[in-house]
Order: sequence, then C-alpha cells, then structure tokens
Amino acid sequence: MRFLATMAAVLALSAGGAQAVETIKFSHVVADNTPKGQAALKFKERAEALLPGEVEVEVYPNSQLFGDAKEMEALALGDVQMIAPSLSKFDRFTKKLQVFDLPFLFDDIQAVDRFQSSEVGQGLLTELEDMGFIGLAYWHNGMKQLSAKQPLIEPKDAEGLKFRVQNSDVLVAQFQAVGAVPQKMAFAEVYQALQVGTVDGQENTWSNSFSQKYQEVQSDFTISNHGLVDYAVVVNAEWWNGLSDEVRAGLTTALEEATALNNEIAEKLNQDARAKIAESNGVTIHELTPEQRAAWVEAMQPVWKQFEEDIGADLIEAAASANQS
Repeated sequence: MRFLATMAAVLALSAGGAQAVETIKFSHVVADNTPKGQAALKFKERAEALLPGEVEVEVYPNSQLFGDAKEMEALALGDVQMIAPSLSKFDRFTKKLQVFDLPFLFDDIQAVDRFQSSEVGQGLLTELEDMGFIGLAYWHNGMKQLSAKQPLIEPKDAEGLKFRVQNSDVLVAQFQAVGAVPQKMAFAEVYQALQVGTVDGQENTWSNSFSQKYQEVQSDFTISNHGLVDYAVVVNAEWWNGLSDEVRAGLTTALEEATALNNEIAEKLNQDARAKIAESNGVTIHELTPEQRAAWVEAMQPVWKQFEEDIGADLIEAAASANQS
C-alpha cells in the first residue's frame, strides 16, 4: 500500500509539473546537402540544445511534407511552424519583394548581403506581418546559372526554348525578354520535366542543380550569375507571438547561428557543386566573355522598367546601390 501511495504521489507531482514540449515543424523543398538544408539542421541542433526539454524541431526536407505550392498555406493554417521559401514565392503577397528577382540587379552575393543587412533590406522582412506572417531572417543560397540541353552563349540561343521558372511574374518576363517560353513549376517536379522534355532548361544555383542531379538531364551550363536564389525564414505570426519570451529568445539565438552557418557555407557548397557538375560525363560549362554577358544584360534590362511601378523606383535604386562596396 505504501508503494502504491508513493507511486500515486509521484505521478501526481509529475502530471502537475510537466511542461509540454513545443513541437516545431520546419518544412522546406531542397535537399539536406544544400545551404538551406544544412542551416535547417543547424537550427534544430541549436534550438534543442538551448531549450532542452522545451522544444523539439522536426525538419522535413525535399518537399516531404509540403511542396512549393502548399507551404505558405500550410504555414497560415498552422500545419507547420517554420518554412524558408525562395524570395520569389512572395510576389503574390507583396510586390516589393520582387526586387530580388530582377535580372542582373546584383553583381555578386556580397552586394546581396549588403542590401539585405541594410535598413531598407531588413524592412522588407516586415512586409508580410499584415498577412499573418513574420520574416525572421534571410538565408543565402547563391547566384543563379542557366542550363539547357544546348549551349546558351547569346540571348538568341534561348529563343523558343522552354524554361522552368518559380512562381514569379518577374522571372516569366525575364525569359520572355530573350524570346524563351517560361513555365511556372514546383521545384520537386523539375528533374522529371527536364528528363522528358516538358521543359528544355532551368535556372538555379550550382548547389541546387547538383543536389537535384540536373547534370544528368542537362548537357550545358552557363556561368551567368544573372539572378539570385535566396530565402526568407518565415513563421506564423500568431504562433510566434504566442511563445514565451524565453522560448522565443532561444529560437532567435538558434536562428542567428543557423543563418551565420548558412551564409558561411553557401559559397563553398556552390563552388564544390560547380566542380562536380563540371566533372560529370557529357556536361559542358560555358563561361561568358564580358561582351557576351553584356548582351544578356541589355536583353533583360527592360524587365526593370516593366516592374518599376510595382516594386518602387527608390527600392530598386537602393538595391542597385549595394553593388558599390
């Protein structure tokens, strides 16, 4: 009887003092061996270390939980707590973030970093709050390169080819400017589409291209550095604001460390992926001359003016000024 009474007391004490573990589902669409994939795992590691017994982070890579088309809806409904979509995904929520899709806006990833860390760049993360989302950080992936089943040296080489693009009107206009046929498509569908010829080419970073094995279905890559693939780490505002100060502070610290890791390794992973793609059988990497690159810039330049009213001339100027270190 004494044993039963003791056990009852222990169970009662445990039940009264138990603290529910906050389960955080972090969904994204790329592989673990990409910058975003590594950063998401770092966030999990640090969050659980900083808040032991208080949070559990479940990371779902490669569209395992939700793909491109569904993750924002899932976040709004609370089916996931954190996502890190490409900046291109936000144009249906705010036109200002279209600035990141403008072709040949940034000279390099260092210019991107300067703009994103500026007051104007940080202010863009707040653009989604009225819609129930909070942007917490930018994560670099890198500069985009072109690929196809034929060489892309001059803008005319793209004429008539079908290119996969993210769900972005700016990216549609970008390819239309060179006479190509853009097709909006979820990231998880691209490999098969390239394989069967639904699309002829695509644009992405070296690390994304390699992790998705595009070198198996694309013979030619062009070092264009014409655009950007970066992400915004976004949370459901109601969920985030409902956390305790302690948990929110711990998650913020974990996210800062994950962001630093992401941006540190992004360039290295892209360089390594480029080298591995170059070593693939049947693949040629083309490096543009200054004159050839200038022709691409000139062909796509009208896209800036086309979207100037939506984005804002001042915002485009602020982003472009980041090229001056």
